Amino acid sequence: MAGIVLGLACSTLYAQRKVQRSAGQNVAPVYDGYEANPDGTYSMWFGYFNRNHEESLEIPIGPDNRFEPGVADRGQPTHFVPEWQKSAFRVIVPKDFGQQKLTWRLTTKGKTEIVTGSLEPRSIIDRQATTLEGTVGLNKAPTISLEAPTEATLAGTVTVSVSATDDGLPVNPRTKKPEGLSVRWRKYRGPETGRVTFTPASARLEDGKSVTSVRFSQPGEYVLQGVVDDGSLLAGTYCCWVSREVRIKVK
Repeated sequence: MAGIVLGLACSTLYAQRKVQRSAGQNVAPVYDGYEANPDGTYSMWFGYFNRNHEESLEIPIGPDNRFEPGVADRGQPTHFVPEWQKSAFRVIVPKDFGQQKLTWRLTTKGKTEIVTGSLEPRSIIDRQATTLEGTVGLNKAPTISLEAPTEATLAGTVTVSVSATDDGLPVNPRTKKPEGLSVRWRKYRGPETGRVTFTPASARLEDGKSVTSVRFSQPGEYVLQGVVDDGSLLAGTYCCWVSREVRIKVK
């Protein structure tokens, strides 16, 4: 059933891409599904579709970017990069969440869109392992760690690094070699007018490591997100890539 839900979501977003423009469009929230955690809680995974293929959008936590019922801030992004971002963050709900629902509401460019998440059986996903067509063996998500300073100065450059290990899957059907790991960085939260420059913004991991330099355009509290992918991110599954965040206070 999860495959049917995924197929419907993909076909809907594909139809939306037909009217995608470089700028001026809004952002649609997406509920990807949930997974059970070892401690009995549940992780509800949300993503979004920024209909622009060039323009990033800032939507602060508040009336235009909130969850309901309850706490409006559930750790969602306030900076929305272009195009489709699957499983950008998770909301952990308790064991007894039952038939309750969570609604994420986004208002951009004068248009409000909402998505509602629940623990319906048809919405369960596995972000830890999957079987890909043409792949021998069960592909598992990489294990990663990020390193970054907690503070920085506006005039300086900081270094963020990622270390990761992987199972070598999936394998490229043409070369018969592992796809390998790559990382891409993005601003996740921060001052609305604060720009973050990554050099490089995306890179292949060499010997399981990658280093990126970061500069900020103004002081403030920033959250940066690194997404490490083993080559399966665009394969139509919810595995196997991993995202992590680091917080940096720029003075």
